[in-house]
Amino acid sequence: MNAPLNPQTLGRPAANSPQFNQLGLLDPNIPAELETQRSLLQPAGQSFGQWLEGRVARRASRRYDWDALKFQADYDPKYRRAQMRYVGTGGTGVASDGNTVAAAHFTFSTMLIPAGHIGPSHIHHDVEEIFFVMRGAMKVICEKDGQRWEAVLGERDLISVPPGVYREEHNIGDEDALMCVMLGSPSPITPNYPPDSPLAKLKR
Repeated sequence: MNAPLNPQTLGRPAANSPQFNQLGLLDPNIPAELETQRSLLQPAGQSFGQWLEGRVARRASRRYDWDALKFQADYDPKYRRAQMRYVGTGGTGVASDGNTVAAAHFTFSTMLIPAGHIGPSHIHHDVEEIFFVMRGAMKVICEKDGQRWEAVLGERDLISVPPGVYREEHNIGDEDALMCVMLGSPSPITPNYPPDSPLAKLKR
């Protein structure tokens, strides 16, 4: 019988080995894969139905959280927007939410952005961030190392922004826009703002 292949001997790291990004940052919030997989198993003492019902987040039991990013809106009303959480708490800095499905590999929420409002420039060094436009028209602006790119995303358009890239989102339509937002970690590090942004100096 052949011994199992060891990824280390093949010149590449194992899938759950620590990975550093371009800035040399290691995300300390990602648990070991074995721990994550155990969290996805049916708990002892729970029926199959109870287990799966506990993994449902119904729209009827959600509410828009206008306070998650209130510190931004307090600085400038154009930053006012609301998060509705489904899996984990996302990247807004909300510490906990017992009314969501526990996050294992990613977070999932929706974001309501009123007409003319902006998600200000910010950066995630540890995870990719996905925006999926469900309603409205959003202009997304990305910047890295002096390079700038922008595009307008409409209904059912998606962008996956890599870690280490600044991103901002503008609702350029006449109605509230609605986006799905996913982050590739169960507990993403709170994002940073550009050094010259006034938001970088605010306390949450």
